[in-house]
Amino acid sequence: MHLHILGICGTFMGSLALIARAAGHRVTGCDAGVYPPMSTQLEEQGIALIEGFEADQLALKPDLFVIGNVVTRGNPLMEAILDAGLPYTSGPQWLGEHVLQGQHVLAVAGTHGKTTTSSMLAWVLHCAGKRPNFLIGGVAPGLEVSGRYDPAQPLFVIEADEYDTAFFDKRSKFVHYRPKTAILNNLEYDHADIFPDLAAIETQFHHLVRTIARSGQVIAPTAEDALDRVLARGCWAELVRTGEVSGWHTIEISPLSFEVKRGHTSYGIVQWTLTGAHNRNNALVALAAAAHVGVDVRASVEALSAFTGVKRRMEVRGIVRGATVYDDFAHHPTAIRTTLDGLRAQVGSQRILAVLEPRSNTMKLGTMAARLPQALEPADLVFCFGQRDGKQALGWDPAEVLASLGIRMQAHHEIDSLVEAVVKAAQPNDHILVMSNGGFAGVHARLLDALSGKQ
Repeated sequence: MHLHILGICGTFMGSLALIARAAGHRVTGCDAGVYPPMSTQLEEQGIALIEGFEADQLALKPDLFVIGNVVTRGNPLMEAILDAGLPYTSGPQWLGEHVLQGQHVLAVAGTHGKTTTSSMLAWVLHCAGKRPNFLIGGVAPGLEVSGRYDPAQPLFVIEADEYDTAFFDKRSKFVHYRPKTAILNNLEYDHADIFPDLAAIETQFHHLVRTIARSGQVIAPTAEDALDRVLARGCWAELVRTGEVSGWHTIEISPLSFEVKRGHTSYGIVQWTLTGAHNRNNALVALAAAAHVGVDVRASVEALSAFTGVKRRMEVRGIVRGATVYDDFAHHPTAIRTTLDGLRAQVGSQRILAVLEPRSNTMKLGTMAARLPQALEPADLVFCFGQRDGKQALGWDPAEVLASLGIRMQAHHEIDSLVEAVVKAAQPNDHILVMSNGGFAGVHARLLDALSGKQ
């Protein structure tokens, strides 16, 4: 079957392309405004990519069009598909119907940490010789790709996103997956462009829980009020809670190491390069999920010690003149704060320069803008970028919203002026943390180039 994927460079759809091809299908796709790592990965894997959404792509005559949720009514190719009455489906529905049936699905859901936790879980299973299939919204070193599928292997790790499926299917993506093992890692308000409030997201999580077989398992941390409300509406599978000393929990030894325990039993110490309590929590639920499919916990602890993280999650892009430039996907205030706290624990009193692009739909709307000053508090200097016009324009003024940060904060509306200001402020031993859920106009490379030329 020939599949033509609209929005193929999205993290989900790009991974889906790899899986569809591994399942024996011919795969082509199209997108606009593409950026690495997904565009690079597709090129490396030899998947043909067409720039744009022009209607002449009907001439490819695929058997089925697979529609990403970046596509809306008014898209020229989508309108042509509808006018011609051609067959189409969403990515999550295609995956659920053609790949996930018959697999033991391990789904990782939550507002934060889905990509990292999914990568940890897939890595642990990989190291245990389980050869898992997976679809993850990022590329983890060691796994090399974001999607892998071998129909002979029974385990499938998937990043279970609560965002809606497509313009014609407003259910959350994860209701199509029907997991046997489900991680509900955390839950708070996000996606203000499609959800009116937290209660609406809780309902979607409840729908996910309703699809889990009674022979399955739900893994969730304690002290998460929103998740407690979800689970109080019904949980038919075994429920495993993490974070309680009577069950799965961790003991921090240093910013880069922690002990894993279940009750009074110690399973060893994880020593790695990741920082922050959020990553310890991510590790804990991944260990619990791996244990559910028979992986020895001590072997999992050893595997995590070799886990080096995920691209765009505190990824070091370069060190120039003693200044380190990081790339991170953080865009929600909670994620921004936990990322900064983790870096602060690692670097101590050395300066942190936070370079932020509030790019997600929620942040552009300004729904959570008031939380940004507190989220950015651990940074020594803050450089906030926001376009004045176009699709990515902010609906609020960074200089006004972040005014409480005082002289530590600068607002910029042009990339060139932003880069110039950061480079001018940078000193040896500084840590320049770039945070965005988009390409940020290649600002990482531009910063490194400019730092290299600094006199």
